[in-house]
Amino acid sequence: MSNSAVATQKMNAPWRGLGAWNLYFLGKFLLTWTGHLNFQVVPNLIFALALLIPIAHPIVRRARTLLAIPVAVALLYQDTWFPPFSRLLAQPGVMSFSFEYILELLGRFIDWQVCALLLLLLIGYLFISPWLRLTTLTLLGFAWLGLSSLQWLLPPTVTLPMANSPSSATTTASSGAEPDDATLNSYLETFYKTEAQRKVDFKIPTVKPEPFDLLVINICSLAWDDLDEVGLRNNTLFSQMDVIFDNFNSATSYSGPAAIRLLRASCGQNSHTQLYKPAADQCLLFEDLRQLGFSNELMLNHTGDFDGFAQEVRDLGKLPAPALGKIPAGLPRTYVGFDGSPIWRDRDVLNKWWQHRLSSDQTNMALFYNTTSLHDGNRLVTADGGTKAADYSSRAQVLLDDLNGFLKELQKSGRRVVVAIVPEHGAALHGDRMQISGMREIPSQSITHVPVGLKLINMGDNGQTEPVHVTQPSSYMAIAEIIARLYASPGLKNSQTVDWSSLLADLPQTAKVSENSGTVVLDYNGKPYVRIKENGGWLPYPQQLK
Repeated sequence: MSNSAVATQKMNAPWRGLGAWNLYFLGKFLLTWTGHLNFQVVPNLIFALALLIPIAHPIVRRARTLLAIPVAVALLYQDTWFPPFSRLLAQPGVMSFSFEYILELLGRFIDWQVCALLLLLLIGYLFISPWLRLTTLTLLGFAWLGLSSLQWLLPPTVTLPMANSPSSATTTASSGAEPDDATLNSYLETFYKTEAQRKVDFKIPTVKPEPFDLLVINICSLAWDDLDEVGLRNNTLFSQMDVIFDNFNSATSYSGPAAIRLLRASCGQNSHTQLYKPAADQCLLFEDLRQLGFSNELMLNHTGDFDGFAQEVRDLGKLPAPALGKIPAGLPRTYVGFDGSPIWRDRDVLNKWWQHRLSSDQTNMALFYNTTSLHDGNRLVTADGGTKAADYSSRAQVLLDDLNGFLKELQKSGRRVVVAIVPEHGAALHGDRMQISGMREIPSQSITHVPVGLKLINMGDNGQTEPVHVTQPSSYMAIAEIIARLYASPGLKNSQTVDWSSLLADLPQTAKVSENSGTVVLDYNGKPYVRIKENGGWLPYPQQLK
């Protein structure tokens, strides 16, 4: 045989198919079918075609396999719902996590149901692969996924109407346009343009109202979904509220942005990027209150050091330093945070602040109180100074009891007080198909649907045995509007009956749009859609895993 014939034989290598790589792709198809992956057809198909190229030389073939392994790992991560590594590295606070919390988080990534499915797939593969050419099945899987994704490439059949007035912020969701990328991007742009025009007016009444205090209690990690998970939806605290918002959207799933949005409740909802730009004074809730004669104060049951939370809310919300200092004197630690920092019991902190308030000669006082008692990873401090795991259910019960007891103390004081309980976001207790339990990178509706309640203390006879429920889609602006109306309302003495129909009539409604850095979730025609990259495409949010 001539040298040229030998060379031709080496170049014309037999077609081996994908071999063991079939298991990789079939596993991805299975996870895509269960909703655990966002399978991207084009890059995966290119990778598969590169593996299909026949190579005769064994050394070159092994080199391709070695190069393919890291590519396969990176491509698998890209197909997950997990945030990009660049976003993780941009969070310096992650390096402050305690060793115990890191181990706990790693354990949550193990889904035993998924492991069982993958094990069955492996057994099936080992049994079938000697008898069938599975590469054909893999390519058919690519064809199936490719055809199912073509609908997102079709142009919209209906043009999305533009909003002409602030009241249309919630009605644009009823558009009949197909929920493709162009439609949803246009909807989001229209939403923010409309919200930028909305503002709550804090009017000074002709007759100066009787003084009252405002306590805004901002709770980290409390959503309706979490209360359902631990069986605490029907609790004593919320059953005694005067007003309950059944459909309140916190618009984010992180503490800093949530607090800023609450502190800027006097104007419409901003984009995440706009939150970190200076806001007009008339958009700042506590600045509006200061103009009305309120003395503003800040209190935390934690140090506020993690991720610069305390300084952030002070700078962007124009709040003073904590009223009793960064570390309240004489209070024992109740919990230790995921970063090892102390957390004090809400009952102790609030009672200490209330004594401080009673000793003050300020006529009207407005408090912004933030608590992290329910934050993921908190550990209970034991009698010997050590720590032990503290489950969410017991911590939630303690918090609810503490707030309930504090309201009774306010009632006994005889002072006129408005209490607004506004959680930041949920705890994501059970997670879903896109993110593990406790992960809040994507502001899903189960995380941003939070229980908000208002209570008037010593401010009139409510004449009711149950809370008044606000069922319309609402957000922070509705809270600011109620506070403005309460200030402008004459009287509200103990002998008077509160006119709830007037106080709650035509409250500002806000469509469900939630945003973190680079991630947006919105409700369109009653269905949630998610965009996990700033310039990426939209996808239907997968159903929850219970």
